[in-house]
This record gives sequence, C-alpha cells and structure tokens, in this order.
Amino acid sequence: MRNDRLSLEEVARQVDAKALDYWALSDRIWAMPELAFEEHRSVAEQCAVLEREGFRITKNVAGIPTAFVAEYGQGGPVIGILGEYDALPELSQVSGLLQHEVVTQGAAGHGCGHNLLGAGSALAAAALKEALASEGIAGTVRYYGCPAEENGGGKSYMARAGLFDDLDVAFCWHPHVLNEVHATSSLAEIQVYFRFHGRATHAAHSPHMGRSALDAVELMNVGVNYMREHMPTDARVHYAITNTGGDAPNTVQAYAESLYSIRSPLLPDAQRLFARVKKIAEGAALMTETSVVVQIAGGSSNIVPNRVLQEIMYENICRIGPPAFDEADYSFAEKLREAALTEESLLASIAPRDPSLSSKILHDGVLALPAREEVEMGTTDVGDVSWIVPTVQCHTACFAIGTEFHTWQMVTQGKLPAAHKGMTLAAQIMAATAADCLRNPAILARAKAELKERLGSHSYVCPIPPDVTPDHLRKKPAKVV
Repeated sequence: MRNDRLSLEEVARQVDAKALDYWALSDRIWAMPELAFEEHRSVAEQCAVLEREGFRITKNVAGIPTAFVAEYGQGGPVIGILGEYDALPELSQVSGLLQHEVVTQGAAGHGCGHNLLGAGSALAAAALKEALASEGIAGTVRYYGCPAEENGGGKSYMARAGLFDDLDVAFCWHPHVLNEVHATSSLAEIQVYFRFHGRATHAAHSPHMGRSALDAVELMNVGVNYMREHMPTDARVHYAITNTGGDAPNTVQAYAESLYSIRSPLLPDAQRLFARVKKIAEGAALMTETSVVVQIAGGSSNIVPNRVLQEIMYENICRIGPPAFDEADYSFAEKLREAALTEESLLASIAPRDPSLSSKILHDGVLALPAREEVEMGTTDVGDVSWIVPTVQCHTACFAIGTEFHTWQMVTQGKLPAAHKGMTLAAQIMAATAADCLRNPAILARAKAELKERLGSHSYVCPIPPDVTPDHLRKKPAKVV
C-alpha cells in the first residue's frame, strides 16, 4: 500500500539535508558563466559533486565534451532528471546590485538561471537516490548534464544519440517568477547560419570589382522582414548578424553571416518556414552576385505535454507549498522593482495567467493547473525529450515578479537567498513526483499511454540533420573571394 506522506517527507528531508552543498554548487557555476558547448568548468563542478554522492559518471556522451550522464541504482523504472548550465553572452553582472554593473566587460552571465537549474536538478537526483535507498525501493536515478540549451539544442543532440530511449519518465524545472506546473507546449525551432561569400576590393578605387557579402546579409534581412506579413501569427523569425566582414569601410566585405532562429508551434511548420527563408537568402545572393552556404546550427522540437504527470506534480507542489521567503527577500525584490523593473515587464512576466499578481513582489502562492493547454512563445530542447518519454516540468519563484529572462536583472538575483529557496522547492517537487512514479507503476503506465495517444502515428525525428555536430559548427568557415 502506498504511503505518500512518508515518501514526501523523506524526499523533503533528503533535499533539506543536502541543500547547502547544492546552493554552493549553483553559486560556483554562476561565477563561471560559460556559453553553449563550452561549459567545461561547470561540468567539472557538477561531476565532482555527483561523484561524491556515489553516482557513476559517463562523460562525453553523444560526442559532446560538455554532455554527461550520472547514474545511480540498477534496473527499472529508470527516472531521468534533466539539468542545464549554459549562460548567455554579454550579460556579465555583479551579484546583488540594483543597477547594471558588469564583472567583466563583454563576458557572459547566467541570465536564464541555468546555474540554479542544473544544481537544483542534481539536488533532486541526489535526494531521490537517498530516499530510494532508505525506503528500499528499486530503480535507477539518472541525471543528464545537458549543454547548450540556449544556443544549439544540446538535448536534441543527446536525443538523436538515443540517450533517452530507455527512460520511463523525465523531469525538469526552470527558475521563474512564479510557482506552477509547466502545462503548455512550446515552439519548435530551427537555428541556421546563412554564410555569404563575396569578393573583396578597395571600396573607393575599384568598387565595381567587389561583391559585398554584407550587402547580401542586409538584403536578406529586408526580405525576411517583408515575409513577416505573410507568415502565421504564431510563428517567429529573428536573427543576429554574427559576422559583418570586418571594421574597414573602405574594403568591400568578402564574408558576412547571420544566425536565424525560425520558430513555429509544430516542427513541420517551422521547416516549411525555413524553406521560405532559405529562398530569400538565395535571392539576396543572386542580387549581389555572392554565394551563400546554409548551415543548420541547432533545433528543438515542440513540447508534448503530459497531463497525467502534470496532475501528480501539481498535487506535490500544493502539498509542499511556495518558498518561505523572508523579510530580506521581499526587501531586495521591492527595491529592485523600484530601481530597475518596468511596468511593462511586470505585466509581461505574469500575463495572461493572473494579472492580479502585479501587486505582489515575490510569488508566495501556487498557480492553479490551467484547464486549457496553450502554446508558450518560447523554445526549449526539453521538447525533444518529451517526444521520446513522458516528461513534466515545474517553475518555481526564484526572482522578483517583473524580472524578464535574459536580462542583467535576472543575473543580479541568481545567487541570492530567494533564488536558493526556489531552487530547493523545485528539487523537492521533482524528487517527490519521481518517488510517486516509482511507488505506483500505474502512474507510469498512464503517462506512457497518454504520450502514445498524443503522438498517434508520429514518432520522434530529430530536427538537427545527422551530419551536423557541435564540433562541426565551431569550425570557422574559410573566407573566400
């Protein structure tokens, strides 16, 4: 007979006993922000902690030096907990300040809280391992160290390599301004480089001899902007010019490139939109008498929600309750709102879930599980995992309401006590829900049946072509003339 209360209490006890070590792990990773596929020090920190916990570590999985798997136990069920640790460029920020001040000019920063995400997931795995041992429950706990969620889709590469195929269930979370079960789908995404090659020459003496790759990049962007009027309203196309061809205006640029993110609620729709963007790039090359090389850089599938797991996780988040914020937490959040958070960001961070939350500083409740599924206007490579195995996520309040993702305001809060409290809550929720799945095989059976029904005749196809690897993408193309 199940004893949910004992399982929850034991998991919570194990999380609390280990929390300080994992807060310190999160803070160390916050202080060493590393970009996609370059998270070597962050991986070393995580592996060292998990090795001390008794996990078996397999490094360099899926051919990626910064991807690893940590495993404890044997046999089934096999529980997967997903972690991340990549940062974002140009978001260096001194911790705990109410104004923007960089640590190192031009350096990266954890503007999406992945220092918390990875450490919190590792804490959940370690606590679950201890709870299983203390209660004599069979099963395998597997922590996945996943690189490059922000730019490249590390889990997509790992999914392509079959690393999630033998899982029974997968859990993840994300630092947020709200406490809730993540119950929406997401946008599928294709990331692609457009690399234009032209001909260099002296821009004043012999301009007629040159063919500008930078002109091609700019013309392509103009063409895509005109396309926006004629694409679905729930799709998104945005870009960065990643190489302008140099700083000398008196030289016609022989090489230039842009990186595009093409998103839509379903992967086939994103692929069709990509085909249209590719035609525009080819047209820009034709107009400028340059050539273009198209290189897919990453991709992610849309999330397949699982209501069975969402309901079990929702029961646990309600039983555990929100983080126990104190007066100091509220005081800093209020000062940050006054100094650096706008009314627009305040509404954007909570809408359309509950506009009344705009009067709150930190979220001290739990949002109800929505009755209707919607599509969130964002992308995560957790979507690829959800096509393979029943997957569920939660959000916990680590930041002041009104904090937008990918900003210095998020970085400045990333290792404060409030963030640690939200991280601990997430570990408790994931570990408790995983314990429920282990104690009651019927939950896993129903979750798997739901995934099968949602997929119907479809099966997982990785959005990243087989010949594309992170190592391949890091190689700089030759600049030809």
